[in-house]
Amino acid sequence: MTQPGDYGLPGSLHRALSDVAAERAAQDAMWGLQEHPDGTGPAYAPEADLAKQAVTDAAAEGRLTWRHILHEEVLEAFAEEDADRLRTELIQVAAVAVKWVQDLDRRRSCGGPQTSPAEKATSP
Repeated sequence: MTQPGDYGLPGSLHRALSDVAAERAAQDAMWGLQEHPDGTGPAYAPEADLAKQAVTDAAAEGRLTWRHILHEEVLEAFAEEDADRLRTELIQVAAVAVKWVQDLDRRRSCGGPQTSPAEKATSP
């Protein structure tokens, strides 16, 4: 049975999040507790604005890819200095990355191409 967030593939959200949890556990096993400064702030706002425009342009031209979307979300996070808003942006980064994984899994399960039609159109 497909659940909300399954992206048309039953169990895909649970599988993707389980894989993320396993990767997080592996990171902790390898590196232990890590504490670093955020390294984000308004200095990155111009890059975020460019990424937003790239998404708008690509969508208007019919060549929008997951890379465009994830890149925009990452740069929006980089431009944030408020901890609460940074957390919100990072959750959006994670959600887009998980949805991209689900799309890869859906394509694989449907016997479809491993690359999206838009990606093929932009490949050299």
